[in-house]
Amino acid sequence: MKKKKPIYKRIWFWIIVVLFIIVGVNMTGSKTNNSNTAAESSSSSAADKSDQQSSVASEATSESKTADVPAEYQSALNKGTTYASAMNMSKAGVYDQLVSQSGEKFSAEAAQYAIDHLKADWNKNALNKAKSYADSMHMSKAGIYDQLTSQSGEKFTAEEANYAIENVKADWNKNALAKAKTYQKDMDMSPDAVREQLTSENGEKFTADEANYAIQNLNK
Repeated sequence: MKKKKPIYKRIWFWIIVVLFIIVGVNMTGSKTNNSNTAAESSSSSAADKSDQQSSVASEATSESKTADVPAEYQSALNKGTTYASAMNMSKAGVYDQLVSQSGEKFSAEAAQYAIDHLKADWNKNALNKAKSYADSMHMSKAGIYDQLTSQSGEKFTAEEANYAIENVKADWNKNALAKAKTYQKDMDMSPDAVREQLTSENGEKFTADEANYAIQNLNK
C-alpha cells in the first residue's frame, strides 16, 4: 500500500495558499486606497473651509475699514477719482480743486485722505494733457512743459512733465506754422513780428528752426 503524500507536498495545497495570499494582498491594498482617498477628501474639505473663512474675514475687514471712513472723506475720494480719471488732472491740481472755496470746499483732512488713497497714473495724466495742448492749441514743446508745471496751470511735477514731453507725439514745425497763420490772419502781423512772437520766451517758445519753417511756409 502506497503512502499518501503529506498535504503540504500536494500541488493543489500550494495553489490554494497562493490564491489566499493574492486575495489578502488585494484586500489590504483596497483598504489603503480607501484610507488615502478619505484622507485626501478630508484635507481638501478642510482647505476649502479655510479659504472660505479667509474670504469672509477679508470681506469683513474691508467692510469694517469702509465703515470707519467718514462720509466726507469717501466723498472727497470719489470726487478726486473723477478729476484724475476724467479730467487728467495732476495730484496737486486735484487737491487744490477739492479744497478750493470756488471748487469742492472739502476740508484739508478729507482732501488729503483722497490724495493718499487715490489710484492714478500721474505720468499718464500729464501725457494726456500734453497731447491735448499739442493737438488742439498747437503749443510748442517748451510751452507745454511750462503749462504742465505752472502753479497757475496744471501743477504737475517736473518729472511728470518731462515724461509727457518725452513721450508726446507732435509735429512741432506744423504747430509753429499753425500758430503763425493765426497771428497773420487774426492779428495782421508781419512775418518778422510773427517770427519774434513764435520764439519769444514770453510768447510761444518755439525753437528758431521751427519758427523759420513756419515763416517759410506761411503763404503756401
